[in-house]
Amino acid sequence: MKIDEGYSHALGNRQVQMIAIGGAIGVGLFLGAGGRLQATGPALLLSYTACGLAAFFVMRALGELVLYRPTSGSFVDYASDFVGPWAAFTSGWMYWVNWAFTGIAELTAISTYVSLWAPHFPRWITALVSLAFVLAVNLLSVRLFGELEFWFALLKVLAICTFLVTGLALVLFGVPLGGSVAGPGNLVAHGGFFPNGLPVVLMSLQSVVFAYASIELVGIAAGETRDPERVMPKAINGVIWRIAIFYAGSILLLATVLPWTAYGPDRSPFVTVFAALGVPWAADAMNLIVITAAMSSCNSGLYSTGRILRAMALKGEAPAFAGRIGSRHVPYGGVLITAGMFASGVALYSFVPERAFNIATAIASLGVVTTWGTLLFCQLRLRRAAERGLLTRPSFRMPGSPYTNWATLGFLALVVFLMPFADDDQRVAFFCLPLLVAALATGWRVVSLRRPGRLSAAAPGPAARDPHPRAPVPPLDAPPADPRAGT
Repeated sequence: MKIDEGYSHALGNRQVQMIAIGGAIGVGLFLGAGGRLQATGPALLLSYTACGLAAFFVMRALGELVLYRPTSGSFVDYASDFVGPWAAFTSGWMYWVNWAFTGIAELTAISTYVSLWAPHFPRWITALVSLAFVLAVNLLSVRLFGELEFWFALLKVLAICTFLVTGLALVLFGVPLGGSVAGPGNLVAHGGFFPNGLPVVLMSLQSVVFAYASIELVGIAAGETRDPERVMPKAINGVIWRIAIFYAGSILLLATVLPWTAYGPDRSPFVTVFAALGVPWAADAMNLIVITAAMSSCNSGLYSTGRILRAMALKGEAPAFAGRIGSRHVPYGGVLITAGMFASGVALYSFVPERAFNIATAIASLGVVTTWGTLLFCQLRLRRAAERGLLTRPSFRMPGSPYTNWATLGFLALVVFLMPFADDDQRVAFFCLPLLVAALATGWRVVSLRRPGRLSAAAPGPAARDPHPRAPVPPLDAPPADPRAGT
């Protein structure tokens, strides 16, 4: 069966554009930025800038791969084509780990937001009700998912834009706020730009990488997009410049509107700013919007992992149940598997409520790093194959390749290397790495023994699965078909 068979291709340009930017604005910014500002100070802006540059190159690598072959299997299929079945298996399951723990973090965030209004209501009930809602949306149809995600993402964009305009006005007019005056002076007051030192800035990279997670969602949506050659470059380029404004711009304004000491991990920093304005309804409105942001992320997580798990199940690399697709063109098997993990994650909050969010995001970031690294390496292999005349690169290309690939891969390796030297939550995640490696090695061994015939052909050429056929990818050590072949 073809990987994309059974999907409805119901997503249009309007929805893909919003899915792309919505994926790039998540709870890592809306909630996590408060705790990071408190720990790092104004220098957090440097972390967001560095991670944003890495995200830029990842998105352009993804764009080149998507234009080479749009598929709902995304980087799992690309890893299979350009590296091998074992790489597809590893990247697919690490992506699932990313979203499994991201979903737990999002549900934790939703319960935290709702507690602002109902502090005594059981938070685990809030989390389960939220999960039931997004699960129902995902199981009904991809069109409903796309439409709901459009409006969720639109609310997030409007919220960020409202804050940017408001924050800029407060800074330009030097408005007294929260016992201080909004302005550039807050960047160096209260201990300077590096109040806790440069090492703390480096230790914040992991959590900032998580904040940029989900930008790759647009690549998965490519398999259900009409006219991807026209739509995807616009969506990817749009994400790049928007995250530069929304992320770096938001952090800069947060650090100038109020002193960094005013923020904390238990409340969205955007709610903190609007509460300081003294407008009775402003903080509540912003709190409602950040709830929709977290719901949006859970919604996207179920969507993306459902498609990735189905792509793997059809190759015998995930449970057969994950490959099931319903009459509504929804891969309900994979969606339900991820939803089950989301639900079990509520127990994490019961045991360590004050640390659940940070532990979940730290473990999720390992999956983010793996996914980004896979995309960068696959683009390297695509470029190498094109140089040898084995295929033709799309016109939409990653700038600076291969040098930018290796630089970004080195940056991602640094992020992981620093984790055991950071806080206890990041250490927990880092020391989960051996367990993840052992689980993946065991899983691949089991799959190899059970399905040796299928795995030997687990990476068929793109023409075998693609509604836009291209020639299969030959072995990269094959001699060039024509030494004069263009790239």
